[in-house]
Amino acid sequence: MTADSIIAIAGILLLIGAFSNKLSYRFNLPTLLLFLAAGVAAETFLPVNGAELAGNINFLGIVAMAFILYSGGGETPLSSVRKVALRGIILAIPGVILTAIFLGGGAYFILGGQYPFSWCLLLAALISSTDAAAVFAILRGKGVGLKGKLKPLLELESGSNDPTAAFLTMFMIGVALQPESAAEKLNIGSLLMIILQLGGGIIAGWLFGWLGRKIFTVKLEYEGLYFVVSVAWVLISYGVSQLVGANGFMACYVCGMILNSGRYNYQKALSKFHNGVAWLMQVGLFTLLGFLANPQELIKAAVWVPGVTLGLFLILVARPLAVFICLLWSEYSLKERVLISWVGIRGAAPIVLATFPLAAGVADAEYMFRLIFFMVLISITIQGWLMMPFARWLKLDKPVTQHEPAPLELEVTHSSANQEMREYKILPHSPLAGAKISDMELPEGVLVTMLRRNGAIIPPRGNTTLCSGDHILIMAETKLLREVEQVYFPEQS
Repeated sequence: MTADSIIAIAGILLLIGAFSNKLSYRFNLPTLLLFLAAGVAAETFLPVNGAELAGNINFLGIVAMAFILYSGGGETPLSSVRKVALRGIILAIPGVILTAIFLGGGAYFILGGQYPFSWCLLLAALISSTDAAAVFAILRGKGVGLKGKLKPLLELESGSNDPTAAFLTMFMIGVALQPESAAEKLNIGSLLMIILQLGGGIIAGWLFGWLGRKIFTVKLEYEGLYFVVSVAWVLISYGVSQLVGANGFMACYVCGMILNSGRYNYQKALSKFHNGVAWLMQVGLFTLLGFLANPQELIKAAVWVPGVTLGLFLILVARPLAVFICLLWSEYSLKERVLISWVGIRGAAPIVLATFPLAAGVADAEYMFRLIFFMVLISITIQGWLMMPFARWLKLDKPVTQHEPAPLELEVTHSSANQEMREYKILPHSPLAGAKISDMELPEGVLVTMLRRNGAIIPPRGNTTLCSGDHILIMAETKLLREVEQVYFPEQS
């Protein structure tokens, strides 16, 4: 196959993956499931030996995960994380370890003892973490909302637990390759090493996020160079953190969170850019998983029966047990713990991690990869499909009204560093409903720039009457804008 053919096919697969999102909305199918299907369909015509490409795929997968986690961190408000930090970290570290132990034990019995217990634990480690991109996509989807602290907890857990799974994977690969030294490797020092690496990742991410805000305040001659710097900063955050012994994945997640908690040049454009890059990586990884899954092997009962069984065991037994143990004596109710147990969607991380055993030459690594395929498939199909219906059944959902973004946006630059423009909704009980714009006692320097009513744009004038349901766009310095929020829009501040 020529390079031109590979480039054309890659473009076609990405295009199919992107537009499959339309089908997912129309038929209520998880988007990631369609990416998998596109990959499997492509593999039928373009068979590839995954083991031969394991090294290259592994490298690309690491880069992809770094960008996915950076983008996820950037979309996670630091203020919401503070409220759930302790429980989120407990789910991200002990929760992942417990999930791997429970699933590993279940796998040993489900597979009939045909594989060593260390092999089963390695299999469990690969798929022990929830997927940030999948959880973010569902929780931030159209009309989706959860009550209380559920949403920030689930987002924090999914964004921060991949490093634990990565560490467990590398640890268990060593055990699987040298089972005679397993007893020496499994000790309290192993747990301390995980904590130190993740702690180092948090510190490194915090430093890179703080430094990133300084770097992005430097004025560059060309706007496009800010995007180059942003890509470079993600790579530096991961690579340097790994070189100093910290966890690069955690560093990227925290870096994105800290960086976007402040203001810097072209912040909005860069956030959208990284959201697009994250989707590119997500589409690529899931299409690649389907592409590497040999359909002739997948249809064998020896593959899909244990794969489906393990997937169900993970959803119904291993994940709930780990969550309930980690949330003992917490403020979360029984219903909330049940929902947290359910939102354990697996996705991109197992795809990346499953290439490590292939590259390391672990026995039966290809069979392990196929089992992972079915476990991910079951997870995104059942959990992803039923997540919000399950939340509604538990009465833990809340309506979220979303509207199209305003066709006017103030980008952060040197000239507008202290200014913001935000859109607010006139609620039925608001004192502004029925009032004129001139009746608003706005401080000097606050400007009403646009009014939207029933999808139409209305030029704002002093005698324009505001109605319930209107969306008003206001521009001012950040301090003044917060004062206006406290007076007229306290619920939306």
